[in-house]
Amino acid sequence: MPQQNNQHRFDQIKVEASPISLFETPIAYCQIKEGDELMNELEQKIRERKAADEGLRRSNIGGWHSDTEMIDWAGDAAQRLAETAVNVAKRLSHFKEASPDNYQWLVRMWANVTPSGGLNHLHTHPGNLWAAVLYLDMGDDADHPLDSVGGRFYLEDPRFPMSAMKDTSFRLMGVNGTPQQYETEMNLTRGSLVVFPAWLRHGVRVYTGERERISIAMNIDARRKA
Repeated sequence: MPQQNNQHRFDQIKVEASPISLFETPIAYCQIKEGDELMNELEQKIRERKAADEGLRRSNIGGWHSDTEMIDWAGDAAQRLAETAVNVAKRLSHFKEASPDNYQWLVRMWANVTPSGGLNHLHTHPGNLWAAVLYLDMGDDADHPLDSVGGRFYLEDPRFPMSAMKDTSFRLMGVNGTPQQYETEMNLTRGSLVVFPAWLRHGVRVYTGERERISIAMNIDARRKA
């Protein structure tokens, strides 16, 4: 009996694909409204502190980084900002068999003043649940297009580039049909508040404006109440 030609047996096989999204990373992109008085007071406190203290060296290159006790030395304005950031973090948080209100929320806060040539290396905030950043003064952005002075805040996808990848041009296709990028730059303005998971690597590109840029960063953690 002659052998049947199976070359085209499977030509009619079809696949119905249903893309799903797993392991979502929530990021809160907020804008403070009617907060000029608060932000002006925070800026004044930061400038006073910078004039009296040489600051620390952390992820900052070429800029001033205050100590992490800003809630103490910046007073009510810093406390109000901390409460605002915590309220955002609570909305993004879930605890098994407990409410976020059953936890004591803790905030460490510091200021960054970035001159021309300053930047922040990629880094994370280990030991915390959330991190946050608020921009008080965008420097030369008020008078120049954003791309002309740099200083973009950006977040990195922690999955890429993977260790020992043979082709770092590889990207995952998202459920919207477009390739996912391994870095995302945020278009921020005065009053922009971003809250994101503390394990997410982030940094700031080189800033080239002539006027100093001022921002505030926070670590946010929670401990179960007794």
